[in-house]
Amino acid sequence: MTVAVTSPRATNPWWVVFGSTVGLIVGNGPIVFFTFGIFLGPVTKEFGWDRATFSSSLLVGHGLAAAAYPFLGRAIDRYGIRKVSLTSIVLFAVALASLSLAPPVPGVFIAMAGLVGLVSVGQAPLPYAKAISSWFDERRGLALGIAMTGLGIGATVVPQIARAVIAAYGWRAGYVALAALMFSVAFPVVATFIREPERQGRSITDADCRPPGLTVAESVRSRTFWLLAIPVFLVVTALNGIVGHLVPLLIDRGLALGQATATLSVVGLATIAGRLVSGYLLDRFFAPYVAAALFLLPLGGVGILAAGVGGPAPFLAATALGFGLGAEVDVIGFMVSRYFGLRCYGEIYGCMFAVFTVGTGLGPVLMAVSFVETRSYQVALAAFGAALLCASALVSRLGRYNFPAPPPR
Repeated sequence: MTVAVTSPRATNPWWVVFGSTVGLIVGNGPIVFFTFGIFLGPVTKEFGWDRATFSSSLLVGHGLAAAAYPFLGRAIDRYGIRKVSLTSIVLFAVALASLSLAPPVPGVFIAMAGLVGLVSVGQAPLPYAKAISSWFDERRGLALGIAMTGLGIGATVVPQIARAVIAAYGWRAGYVALAALMFSVAFPVVATFIREPERQGRSITDADCRPPGLTVAESVRSRTFWLLAIPVFLVVTALNGIVGHLVPLLIDRGLALGQATATLSVVGLATIAGRLVSGYLLDRFFAPYVAAALFLLPLGGVGILAAGVGGPAPFLAATALGFGLGAEVDVIGFMVSRYFGLRCYGEIYGCMFAVFTVGTGLGPVLMAVSFVETRSYQVALAAFGAALLCASALVSRLGRYNFPAPPPR
């Protein structure tokens, strides 16, 4: 069921889904995380750093983003999506382009990358999920799933653009190109298509027009919050840690750069499928059981990589990992709305996405530490496989929805 609106410019909520899909193609995930492995080699080679040093820049950036997400959610709940997101997009573009000026000093580079992470939060799934959840109820899972395919498309396309620019002009030009790409796509899309519904001519963010839901304090104190947050942390740490080092891992095993980079495109395509399938299933089946099954699927990919199988096996592993990656953002957006409601959706989603972001930044560092200490990724792969098992078991223990969709009329 969609929410009725009075504005003639916003009569069809599927335009919000379209805008969210396009905007997320250049979201902070595809722009920063999925290009991480492409920049790792050229930057560490020029500066003479090890992989753990460069990976630390991602951890700091994600750590600052994690700290910012709850405040971003609160600002969106209070001031609306477009004002907050458009400002963040401008700052994100400037900070990202400034990495092209980074000196060969680890502390300076890490600080600059941290700033990129901090200001990237407005170009993340949070504002788009907030807009879509405000418009959709019965088909919320499907709408979120379609929108989040933008992340998969971006994960497929953006690393290839980065690789081509770096090959032709160097890694410094690569950061400038990504900043220009993100701004030229995201800013007009958010300005044109992303909006929240109005009720009786007033914004849904007005205090006396807020939909039902728990407060942030009530949510964070609940057992439900942590039964969702801990599995999310485990899954994103494992999957993003592996994907972040997938290119160097495969190059170490003899694959050419082009073949290794192509696995990221496979991850992206599988992510698209994972988002659509998970969105469809979330509307039709009990979400914790859907999540538990989807969190187990990447175990096959982890096993393939740990075994070191060649031939087409790395692409099968990338498919399994991508399918799992395709589920986690859909699961967060859907379950936050069903267990905590829409009253403080932005801020609660921000808290959950902070957990998500810490895991996203921590995973690649753990992979790097495994490699530095043992000259192998095997220890990290074994630990991440165990993490996926624990995540599946925990999320399946979530109880009934607090805010279910109304019965079909």
